[in-house]
Amino acid sequence: MASNGEYLRATRHPWPCLLFLLPLLATYELGVDRLSGGQPDALRNGADSWLRQGFAVIGLRQHYWAPALFLGVLAAWNYARRDDRPGDLVSVVSGMGLESIGFALGLWGISRGLGPLIDYLGLELNTGPSGNPAVGQLVTFLGAGIYEELLFRLLFFSGLLALLRRAGTSAALGVTMAALVSATVFSAAHHVGPYGEPFDGYNFLFRTIAGLYFAALYQFRGFGIAVGAHACYDVVVGVVVG
Repeated sequence: MASNGEYLRATRHPWPCLLFLLPLLATYELGVDRLSGGQPDALRNGADSWLRQGFAVIGLRQHYWAPALFLGVLAAWNYARRDDRPGDLVSVVSGMGLESIGFALGLWGISRGLGPLIDYLGLELNTGPSGNPAVGQLVTFLGAGIYEELLFRLLFFSGLLALLRRAGTSAALGVTMAALVSATVFSAAHHVGPYGEPFDGYNFLFRTIAGLYFAALYQFRGFGIAVGAHACYDVVVGVVVG
C-alpha cells in the first residue's frame, strides 16, 4: 500500500488519472449514443458541444473526435511521464474515487451557504439555480466533468500558467492569476453561444467560485480528482438533491 506522500503524488500522475477516467468517458459516450434517441445534442454538455462545433469548422464532423482529443491529450501526457508511473494502482484509483465524492460534497456545502451569505451582505443578485433535472441527465453531468475540466483546467489553466511562468511571474502569483482568469472564463462561457443561459448574477458568481475550487483541486490533487469531483457534484445537485 502506498504511503500518504506516495499517494498524494500518484493522484497527480496521468496514468492513474487515465485509468480513473476511462470508465466515466465510456459511460458518457455510450450513454449519449444509446439514450439520445437520435438527438445526441440533447444530452451533450456545453463543453462537449463547443469542442464538436470547433472540429466541425475544420471539417471533422465524426462523433469520435472529442473523445479522441481527450484520450490523445492524456496519452501524450502519459508518454511524457512514462518513466515514473506509480504502483499500487488499485488503492490509488479507489482513493481518487473517495476524494472526488468528498470534494463534491464540500462544493455542495459551499453552494448551500452562498445564498444566505449573499442575503446577509445585502447584495442584489438573482435567486440562484433552480429546477429538477431528469435522472436521464446523469449522462450530461458526467460529460460536464470530463470535457469542462479538459478545456478549462487541463488545457486553459495549464496553458495560461505556463505562459505566466515564462513571463517571469512567481509560482504563487502565476497559479493565482491563472485560477482567477480560467474560473471567470469558465463561468462566462455558460452564458454565451447558442446554448448559453441568460445571464444570472448568482450563477455567474457561484460558477466562478466553483472554477476556483476546481482549479485548486487540479493544481494540488490532480486532474482525475478535479474531473471526478466536478461530475460527482453535478450528480449530487442535479439528481440526488435536485
